[in-house]
Amino acid sequence: MENQAILNNTKEINFDAVNGKFGEFGGLFVPPVLEGKLLHLFEVFETARKDASFQEEYAYYLKHFVGRPSPLYYAHRLSQHIGSKIYLKREDLNHTGSHKINNTIGQILLAKRMGATEIVAETGAGQHGVATATAAALFGMKCKVFMGSEDAERQKMNVSRIKLLGAELILTNAGRGTLKDAVDAALGYYIQNPNIYYLLGSQVGPHPYPTMVGYFQSIIGREAKKQFIEREGRLPDNILACIGGGSNAIGLFNDFLKDHEVAIHAAEGGGIGAVLGETAATLTLGRKGVFQGTYSYALTDENGEVYPTRSIAAGLDYPGVSPQHALLKDSNRAEYHLITDDEAIEAFQLLSHLEGIIPAIESAHAIALAQKILKNKPNQISIINLSGRGDKDVERDLT
Repeated sequence: MENQAILNNTKEINFDAVNGKFGEFGGLFVPPVLEGKLLHLFEVFETARKDASFQEEYAYYLKHFVGRPSPLYYAHRLSQHIGSKIYLKREDLNHTGSHKINNTIGQILLAKRMGATEIVAETGAGQHGVATATAAALFGMKCKVFMGSEDAERQKMNVSRIKLLGAELILTNAGRGTLKDAVDAALGYYIQNPNIYYLLGSQVGPHPYPTMVGYFQSIIGREAKKQFIEREGRLPDNILACIGGGSNAIGLFNDFLKDHEVAIHAAEGGGIGAVLGETAATLTLGRKGVFQGTYSYALTDENGEVYPTRSIAAGLDYPGVSPQHALLKDSNRAEYHLITDDEAIEAFQLLSHLEGIIPAIESAHAIALAQKILKNKPNQISIINLSGRGDKDVERDLT
């Protein structure tokens, strides 16, 4: 009964459901051609999430197609190395190899309800592109995936997977050819073709995407909390995740937000360090402003011009961030840390050598953060969200 009481001691973070606001952050900043479309999408989402048949269908695909629940694994050798007890939430074991499939299955079911026949998406590391192409193939829908040329070069395996799944891959050479540029291209296509369904992959962009993506990814934290309590009989001391836009992080964090005894930490893609133009540490170095349809933190100058970003992790190489994470930062409920490329590479190698688990270079940022903040804390127990597997990064020179 005590464990069940702990499980029930959580509530969703308060926000303005009508306008999609997390405190001062969030909102809907789009051309008029999209405003009505997105408000209708929110209505469909609100109806669906209260509909038992929708929940049953979503749960069916999560269990029988995705392979949930994902395990909570005690990383004993990593724990010995760091000097603190650490569990890994194994989202890397999901079908397609990351947390992204949780969201694409949920949104594709919404698209089906809306009668959509064509899906468009953006991708950075390629994991969301693969997950979207997978979901589109599952339900027989046409799919276009926009990707920056730089990301396509460093994530060649996922480029091949996207094409094999039947999606059309459209490369953009704008900017540095990274995730921001792919989002720009996908949004531009959506504005020109508002009757398609835009399946946004991270917890960014205009309302209702941050709300929807956070909802579909919250399965991570619900499972992790239940699994942890079954193993340890209490809540964890710390939870950690990497963060670019913020979907895997909020997926783990959401069910623990009201449990203030649990410290929350996220690792940003720091690039070479705290140098604007050479980093993607948005919550560490960013300013408040409107960026790609929402009000949040972004890496901009005093005139609102966006700085180029750089991170070894394509999935973290983005100058914006979730409005919900912006609120968590300003309310001091979560702490956000800059992790450099070199620190992430070291952690990538470390987990591979110690546990026989090759993490995505994005997830390696969270392992690196654990090394920093949990060193020689034997009385603490923590969960790290291992958001993706590293097959896509093996061919790169990360050794």
